[in-house]
Amino acid sequence: MARTTATLPAGPRITDYISLGVITKTFPVEKIRSVLAATGRSSIRERDLPAQVVVYYVIALALYMQSSYREVLRCLLEGVQWLLDPSAPLKVAGASGISRARARLGWEPIKRLHDEVVQPIATPTTRGAWYRGLRLVSIDGSTLDVADEQANDAAFGRPGSSRGSSAFPQIRFVSLVEIGTHVLFGSRMAEYAVGEQALAKSVIDESLVKGMLCLADRNFFGFDLWTQAQETDAHLLWRIRGNRRLDCDKRLPDGSYLSCIYPSEKDYRHKTNGVELRVIDYRLEGVEGAEPIYRLVTTLLDPAEAPAAELAALYHERWEIETALDELKTHLRGANIVLRSKTPDLVRQEFYGMMMAHFAIRELMHQAALKADEDPDRLSFIHAVRVIRRKLAAFSALPPSDEGEVY
Repeated sequence: MARTTATLPAGPRITDYISLGVITKTFPVEKIRSVLAATGRSSIRERDLPAQVVVYYVIALALYMQSSYREVLRCLLEGVQWLLDPSAPLKVAGASGISRARARLGWEPIKRLHDEVVQPIATPTTRGAWYRGLRLVSIDGSTLDVADEQANDAAFGRPGSSRGSSAFPQIRFVSLVEIGTHVLFGSRMAEYAVGEQALAKSVIDESLVKGMLCLADRNFFGFDLWTQAQETDAHLLWRIRGNRRLDCDKRLPDGSYLSCIYPSEKDYRHKTNGVELRVIDYRLEGVEGAEPIYRLVTTLLDPAEAPAAELAALYHERWEIETALDELKTHLRGANIVLRSKTPDLVRQEFYGMMMAHFAIRELMHQAALKADEDPDRLSFIHAVRVIRRKLAAFSALPPSDEGEVY
């Protein structure tokens, strides 16, 4: 017998009113539906958990890392119960139903939504976000433990230890951070064995653009990665090892000097294929534990436009990305908490959901900082997380079209 495709009924349904307050302000349902359509993951028949609801659920998982799957879903659905009967029991799918819904969705729509929405947000009035008209960003990487399942171990691997190997498989990721707002963007993840420099190549290629000043520590410096980053037309301020050989081609008035780096020893000897950069050497006098010398290289070649003393002081803003990673791994995820997904695809989905949850919180904090004419660094991330956790169910009945502000 011929079959026809079952389609969703016309008109609004209860699940269309699930907004999640501040999360939906950041990720509007119209945007989610567009991404689902583009990736072929839209729901084509009536389900307890349509695809757009599962997207919100994946983001919400990061806000409740210590709660069960069902409790997180209950938190999302309680806000719409008033549309039915407040005295009626709430129907919450079981763990297996939730897992099937997540598997149907997959990780590709979540990554695409992340890539399209999670971007720098600083405005010209955002404090601490700019240096002489350049948007300050930094690049760094870290790792996350994932569930100790055979499939995850095979897909991602785990680091070695003095007693064999670590307790959990791990993923590695690299992100850019907007220094003024702590927004992590351009994030890419891979198995543990992939190095940070290898991951940084795709992050730089896709997310570093003209008008940015990118800071990086000495782990990232190399001829290939430096020239790749320079080709984006962004400016660079990277630390390198103090003993790296760099000839002084021209001494500049502020004590810095121009030099060149080369792709090989042969090129260095023959002075061919060199790339010009500016070198800044400095010391931290009177600072306990400071290294004998710190060496920076930059594409900002004119000391009149970027004095060496300013750049040396500015470089230490790179540590803002350490704060952002701590927010992600300690305050949002929770110390010693393992990503709960049991298959590689769902681990990828959970990772990008967590990055979007962090972005939603940081965007809310940025809006609050602008209204108070305050530096976003002075606001408490953990306080913002606690407020959103308390308010999520209360605000989840706001329709997606609501234009009011939620704080």
